[in-house]
Amino acid sequence: MEQKIIALPRLNKLTPTVESTALKLMEEAGELAQAIGKLRGMSGEEVQVEEQEVMRAITRELLDVAQTAVSLMFVLEEHYGVDIQQALEEHVDKLRRKGYLD
Repeated sequence: MEQKIIALPRLNKLTPTVESTALKLMEEAGELAQAIGKLRGMSGEEVQVEEQEVMRAITRELLDVAQTAVSLMFVLEEHYGVDIQQALEEHVDKLRRKGYLD
């Protein structure tokens, strides 16, 4: 099974909650969608941005989404006792059952 593994830090100087972090996650996902759609001309507007710059913007926004998702994982672990490692294993098992993994 090929994997892309990233490690992102727990952010300091924040007091995130499930709600605030979920809202931030949606905000970041919207920014990712904008980078994918608007910067590639899918909004109907003429775009004067080079493809390489568009891919850099998409990558930056994708990492913002990932960081916010990781922040939510920290909240779930620290405030609600969720075992993210166990949840990850269950997630991979689900993917296998659905036929997405061999």
